[in-house]
Amino acid sequence: MNARALLVATLLFSALTACAPIRPAVADGSTPATPAASADVAAMDSSRDIVLAVVNPLEPAGTHAGSNLLGYVPAASYGAGQRALSALAELERSYDMREVAGWPIKALGLYCVVVHPPAGVDRDALIAKLAADQRVQLAQPLQEYAVYGQDPSPDGRRYNDPYTDLQRGFVETHAALAHEVTQGEGVQVAVVDTGIDAHHPDLAGHVRDGGDAVGGSDDARGDRHGTEVAGIIAAVGDNHQGMVGMAPKAHLSAYRACWYPDPKAGARCNSFTLAKALSAVNDTDARVVNLSLGGPADPLLGKLLGQLLDQGRIVVAALPPGGNTGGFPDGAPGVIVVRSSDTTPAPPGVVSAPGNDILTTQPGGGYDFSSGSSMATAHVSGILALLLSISPRLDARTAHDILLRTSSVNHGVLEVNAAAAVAALRPATGTPPR
Repeated sequence: MNARALLVATLLFSALTACAPIRPAVADGSTPATPAASADVAAMDSSRDIVLAVVNPLEPAGTHAGSNLLGYVPAASYGAGQRALSALAELERSYDMREVAGWPIKALGLYCVVVHPPAGVDRDALIAKLAADQRVQLAQPLQEYAVYGQDPSPDGRRYNDPYTDLQRGFVETHAALAHEVTQGEGVQVAVVDTGIDAHHPDLAGHVRDGGDAVGGSDDARGDRHGTEVAGIIAAVGDNHQGMVGMAPKAHLSAYRACWYPDPKAGARCNSFTLAKALSAVNDTDARVVNLSLGGPADPLLGKLLGQLLDQGRIVVAALPPGGNTGGFPDGAPGVIVVRSSDTTPAPPGVVSAPGNDILTTQPGGGYDFSSGSSMATAHVSGILALLLSISPRLDARTAHDILLRTSSVNHGVLEVNAAAAVAALRPATGTPPR
């Protein structure tokens, strides 16, 4: 290329990208997404920001490509195409918006960005204008979500883990008896939550993969809520250490979508981080997806959740503290919603599981008690791993029916029974007890 041609090409490239963050190009003409740094997430304002999506058609790659789960950085062939970048640059210029972060959603064929509206502009009015713009596939508020956990206020298989008898959820659901048949071998459970301390002695080796949608330099090993949920589902058994999980031989995939903005406050997530995590789960073989969190209904998250359900994943969600469903993820048809066991009747279709004063893993190798429907949800995800290990083709509707039908009364409250649920499958599968 001569000097004149090079100059023309440079000027043309500059014009196309003047209003969009420059992303390095890759071999097929697409550009990889930059993982959101913690500063990007911290700068997001759920009261003002907008999630915007445009079509992102890309040429198929000539070589095998997949997601880099460690940072949610798609492989080169799954970046932002020039059509998407050009459309976003035009939109940002037309509506005077500023991009905070962006990422491709391969499963939906979209490129999404979080944008700041201009000062003084009504967000709802701007969203209405964007939704009517033919270049826009989706425009919605950036919404905020919270985890449903609270700070601390048997017959069958015998374990050498010293705290087993203190695990009221494990004992009350008769998990040790279920472990005579299965311990969740071969089942992958995706945990979308805060980070998980994968170095905890009772979790080491069980967290096989995952990713960080929050990013930054924060050490996810110090995240409490995700570590608690992970321990209930799959803490290692018979290691002379601490406790044992509901499915101690299942494997976990940990997707960090929630963070602690204040060490003294609960964890939070938003549309951006949750969408990135659900997109990553879409590229895995996880059959169970644990969502011990919730918030308002969200169009983008609803699309991604619906796709996971259509693929045959079993999604387990926590009932909001107020008991009202209709948000994300509890309002989606096909999601198994779980509450903490109570003396009052459960809402129709809602599963009850132990959720009060549950002993579980803590960051730094410790153990403590925690409460909330988040913990109840983790118990149910563990039981589902047990069921799937003996019936891999089990679907969500059948699993939901088994959980409700085999629940039993403990101390005056109705809650799931792991042993009875496993026994309900054994006649159909012919799986003998070990």
